[in-house]
Amino acid sequence: MAWWNRKTPPEDIEERSFDLVSIGDPAAAEFFGLGTPNLAGVNVNEFSALGLAAVWRAVSLIASSIASLPLRTIHERSDGISEPVPSWLDNPGGAAGLTKFELVETMLLHLLLHGNAFLLHIRGGAGQMLGLYPIHPRAVSIQWHSDYSKTFLVETIDGKALTLTSRDMTHIPGLSTDGIRGLSPIWLARNSFGTSIAAERSASRLFSNGALISGLVTPEEGAQLTPEDATRIKESLTQKVAGEANAGSIAVINKALKFSPWSMNAADAQWLESRAFQVEDISRWFGVPPHLLGQTQKQTSFGAGLTEQNRGFARYTLQPWTSRIEERLSLLLPPNKSADFDYSQFVQPDHETEVGLIIAQLQAGLITVDEARRMRNLPPLPAQPQIQETDAEQTNVDVAA
Repeated sequence: MAWWNRKTPPEDIEERSFDLVSIGDPAAAEFFGLGTPNLAGVNVNEFSALGLAAVWRAVSLIASSIASLPLRTIHERSDGISEPVPSWLDNPGGAAGLTKFELVETMLLHLLLHGNAFLLHIRGGAGQMLGLYPIHPRAVSIQWHSDYSKTFLVETIDGKALTLTSRDMTHIPGLSTDGIRGLSPIWLARNSFGTSIAAERSASRLFSNGALISGLVTPEEGAQLTPEDATRIKESLTQKVAGEANAGSIAVINKALKFSPWSMNAADAQWLESRAFQVEDISRWFGVPPHLLGQTQKQTSFGAGLTEQNRGFARYTLQPWTSRIEERLSLLLPPNKSADFDYSQFVQPDHETEVGLIIAQLQAGLITVDEARRMRNLPPLPAQPQIQETDAEQTNVDVAA
């Protein structure tokens, strides 16, 4: 079979799919053990990954930051001037009952976790574009044909299969090795995320089992304990110290026992250090500086001021994603029109710097006063009455006459 006729299943290496199972149901994913194999021995899927605080913060930060940017349609005029024009992109999810924010946020969630976003086209009776609807990447397989066209096989929740073409669906791939389907970050990071999940579960079991107690009781030297005595001691200890409510308590057993102070230092167990490393590791996977994930021990290299940090975050983290989306959405627009995410408010400088830039543009004659006021969200100045200047001496003569 030629390479262009092969079928790329939906994350066939990463996850198994089941008919009649909701792909958005975390309980079903847990029940069927959906996830990627990894060295830590835990299932890693989108739900378990998002259960990690750093992953949730990184994904939600990128997705919500891009979703909050204005999405505009730009018209390239023949004179070289670009201007925003109205189009269906002003409310791309409205036809499907979604806001623009919700649509873009879901699109980014699919890209960040699965490396692909699939958008179903919603058209009117005359075939005009009305909007888009996101389809979960696990429900879509791609068929690449020898004429360079694509066919999308979509599996519905009731087990039916729909065959769609590029006229019906837009595919936005992430980083890819073949240009057909994007690589899944969940699958690539399965060992990293799996280690973090396993560490959190181990810590939870540690606290749940009450291992962090202030003291232990042990048999005196020479004391004889029968198996029944050992069982009773274990049950008594469990009753006295197990659970978070008994953390730090002292266990006392009615036997020839002695008390031995004992505690486990979290730093000695390198637990806190490992958690800090997990945050840094996750920040690398998503390209988000650690300080934005709550890791304040490290300094950011994006700049000292808030404006510089926003510019660095926008340039190195957000723009690669928005560029992918803009180029694909632009293919759905008429010629000379393109999709554009407006970063002007996101990277807006502080008040003093902004006013200084506006004044410099005014003095250079690049903008008018009303244009400057519009940049500051101020109304234009009221029209001034035109007063015709006259020669003062002639006026005096007229008055004297």
